[in-house]
Amino acid sequence: MDASRETGGEPPRLAREVARYYERGLERDRLDAGYGPLERERTRETLDRYLPPPPAIIADIGGGAGVHAIWLAERGYEVHLRDPVPLHVQQALAAARSLEAPLASAGVADARTLDLDQGSVDVALLLGPLYHLQEAADRRRALEEARRVLRGGGLLVVAAVSRWAPILDGLRLGLLENPDHLRAADEAAATGRFDPPPESGFTESYLHRPEELRGEVAAAGFTVEDLVGLEGVGFALDDFDERWADPSGREALLGAARRTGHIPELLGMSPHLLLVARRPGSHSADR
Repeated sequence: MDASRETGGEPPRLAREVARYYERGLERDRLDAGYGPLERERTRETLDRYLPPPPAIIADIGGGAGVHAIWLAERGYEVHLRDPVPLHVQQALAAARSLEAPLASAGVADARTLDLDQGSVDVALLLGPLYHLQEAADRRRALEEARRVLRGGGLLVVAAVSRWAPILDGLRLGLLENPDHLRAADEAAATGRFDPPPESGFTESYLHRPEELRGEVAAAGFTVEDLVGLEGVGFALDDFDERWADPSGREALLGAARRTGHIPELLGMSPHLLLVARRPGSHSADR
């Protein structure tokens, strides 16, 4: 795949606070801790329903340390990982080598300016970028870049953080007793912009209402096919770890999330939303 693309002006950069947060290296193991396994498995269930069969070409944009990219490569997909954090790319490549699951390519790139050719991939995953782009114009640019690299009829999968996550997760973690966190949560509820204090354990981000996410993706030229609340309310249980370690408890957590994941009035109760859309057109038109 030709990785060249002419761009004008200064390329966009990851916000300094966001870069500093991810340079700590914690993203590699995030989905193994807390309720991360529930997010991971529900994401993969959704991907399983919609992905074309291998060896389709997938761009994992903002793919972090490669948790999903390596899983997809092991299943026979041609996966091109791009992430703006050099450490993440290094971690992804190291993990791919140790598991003998080669990535087709991995490199440092911003979701708003990709080094992938127009119409060159069958699937574009945006499982992180949108919730770290606080400006609507930047989110639109990332979506338009995904549309550019997708072939006609190609699949787009977008993750977002719920507008209510700082309140719901903050209650679970005892953060609502912190006036600084509560102010940031209230500001996010009103505007979508979340600028948390350091003790909140996250970094600056944008939090979506479900229908707002649907509208932004549709406005960028995609046909929305599905919108899922990933975790449901199971993420908030005090004994989550014990339940997840038990096969019947794990199935109960997954089953509850599956049964509530499409109920419109419950979508925002999940910390993470997952939207599935398609670029109009056909593959033959791009060849």
